[in-house]
Amino acid sequence: MDRLIQKKPWWKKNLKWLIAALIFVGWCIYFIAFADHRSQVKMDSERLTISTVLQDNFQDYISVTATVEPIKTIYLDAIEGGRVEKILLEEGSMVQEGDAIAELSNTNLILEISNNEANVARAINELRTARLQMEMNAMELQNQIVQLEGDLFIQKRKYANACEFFKEGLISEDEYLKDKTSYEASYRQMNLLKESFKRDSIYRGIQIETLESSAVRMEENQGIIRQRLDNLTIKAPVNGQLASLNLEEGQVINYGTRIGKVNILERFKLKAEVDEHYISRVKKGLRASCKFPTGQIEAIVSKIYAEVVDGRFTVDLEFDNANNQQLRIGQTSHVKLELGNSNKAVLLSRGSFFQSTGGQWVFVLNNDRTAAYKREVTIGRQNPKYFEVLDGLNPGEEVITSGYEIFGDNEVVVLN
Repeated sequence: MDRLIQKKPWWKKNLKWLIAALIFVGWCIYFIAFADHRSQVKMDSERLTISTVLQDNFQDYISVTATVEPIKTIYLDAIEGGRVEKILLEEGSMVQEGDAIAELSNTNLILEISNNEANVARAINELRTARLQMEMNAMELQNQIVQLEGDLFIQKRKYANACEFFKEGLISEDEYLKDKTSYEASYRQMNLLKESFKRDSIYRGIQIETLESSAVRMEENQGIIRQRLDNLTIKAPVNGQLASLNLEEGQVINYGTRIGKVNILERFKLKAEVDEHYISRVKKGLRASCKFPTGQIEAIVSKIYAEVVDGRFTVDLEFDNANNQQLRIGQTSHVKLELGNSNKAVLLSRGSFFQSTGGQWVFVLNNDRTAAYKREVTIGRQNPKYFEVLDGLNPGEEVITSGYEIFGDNEVVVLN
């Protein structure tokens, strides 16, 4: 007997395919909605530098290299030109103020001094001649006044007699008027001569004073010119060490030529170059610690040079104690320059990652240290060891601090 066979539903026939399709669709939905689509790069963790974020005191300082220099350097310039005849001291010699260093010769200067001496002698002779001539003129005027006074006395007496004789009718009116006119003329002449003598005396005084002042100036100039002969001997301007001397015997040098320098060794200072990043924070009076083989010496910033060269500016530091006599010019020191007070902060070790990111983001490891993810951060101050983290990191987290160039533009670093 035949039995009716029922046909299976289509989904039962393709059940395994339907399950596979559902699994695939579910996986696609999960991948689209939840999977990490960020670009990744795999790296060996041993090739990386990983640092732990700390919570500690942030010491606000920078480390620079400084060079010992004399507290002051006096340059030697030729005050007078000439030929180098003799070098008396060698470079590196200790000198006292006034010590002769070298001798020059200058024949033109000697001729100039001789001519000037002749001019001074001529001017003095002219002064003496002019003074003698004026005295003779004054004596002549005085003689004229004396003679005229005698004549005036006679004229006055004659005029007085004529007045009496005319009243008595003993002489004519013409004779009386003649004597009167002669007396009055002599009187006026006497007054004019005395006024002339007075004016001549004032003029002679001014003229003699002018000539004397001129002669004094010429003699003073002669003293200055004679001093130029002394300048042919180059002398040490201060006590110190003759640090350099750029002279050779027979060499001809001109006025103003830089021939050397003298270092004052009573005290020393340090000269350091600082990155221009700190130009707004470095100020006079900041303290610093300087390490030398003989020990540590404290110093303060005494001068800041305004010019920036190749991204760096220069500062001078003076030691705040006198215990630095064992230092030598040219000696170098590592200087810890304090920019501010210490305070609690979140710290991240310095690393070459900063060159790639500018401190705007870092790679932070996950808890199981299998991957590091890109995260934005805010970096504040920095010292030679640490960056101050203002935002984006917590103490205890781990950060890749080596260079990021090998990661390219990837946002996740998978660690092996």
